[in-house]
Amino acid sequence: MTLALTMGEPAGIGPEIAAKAWAALRGQGLDFCFIGDAALITDVPVTRVTRIEDARAAFSHSLPVLHQPLPCPAMPGAPSPATASAVLTSIETAVALARAGRTGAVVTNPIQKSALTAAGFAHPGHTEFLHELAPNAAQPVMLLASAELRVVPVTIHEPLARAIARLTPEMIVQVAQITAAGLKRDFGIAAPRLAVAGLNPHAGEAGTMGLEDVEIVAPAVAQLRALGIDARGPLPPDTMFTAHARPRMDCAICLYHDQALIPIKTLDMAGGVNVTLGLSIIRTSPDHGTALDIAGLGIADASSLIAALRLAAQLAANWRG
Repeated sequence: MTLALTMGEPAGIGPEIAAKAWAALRGQGLDFCFIGDAALITDVPVTRVTRIEDARAAFSHSLPVLHQPLPCPAMPGAPSPATASAVLTSIETAVALARAGRTGAVVTNPIQKSALTAAGFAHPGHTEFLHELAPNAAQPVMLLASAELRVVPVTIHEPLARAIARLTPEMIVQVAQITAAGLKRDFGIAAPRLAVAGLNPHAGEAGTMGLEDVEIVAPAVAQLRALGIDARGPLPPDTMFTAHARPRMDCAICLYHDQALIPIKTLDMAGGVNVTLGLSIIRTSPDHGTALDIAGLGIADASSLIAALRLAAQLAANWRG
């Protein structure tokens, strides 16, 4: 089934990497439709379609575009609040198509939050907006996936001191439960193995390096195991991502943003994919931003978007199976 690719920030690299992804994937049995302004696609042939169902027939010779015109031209590298409504409409259209069963998954190009916020966008970010449009759990969970590692941060975009201060066993359990369910449903893993990172060096060394691992992390792991989830931890973060340790887990549950993102980006910066669990649809995205500094130069790397499209197709096949 055709995937829906959102426009993202029109002044960013989204249109360029969409064109490069089409050039890389045509003829490989995977097709997608770009939802946004067709004028943004300049380097490859384009076919405007009025229904996403018509995209597959066009994909072999051109990039299909479900045309949604911008209210004003976009200047590369210069995002404007004037295009915010079109950015959001692209996302809403893709989600509506997925919820109606007309597309297998939604793949989102990066958005520029500052431009959206200036136009009155009330959500903290992309993920929260998607969760409002297609909720399926109490909260959305961000999973980063590559060929060698999957990670989930319990706390995400907040200062480290605040993240640690509000960490509780209940938070860890909730995120881990949603992760386990997502690994089963989306990735087809029948009995997911979760490795839960410790917070302090050496996972606290039995309380000699802080009590958080004893009082917060260990009780969460015990509760997960009581719920029938295969969880281990708290594990020392400095050794749990080694080549020897990675094959023994299906996902690492990390306690803060950098604890999760440093290892996966070190292992595979170009091929990492952001997957949102806790939605009623499949959503993936490239693991990078709008790259305004290189927008319009023709040098953007489409590897992460290509990986996001391939993973979305794989997850959609798992859902159908």
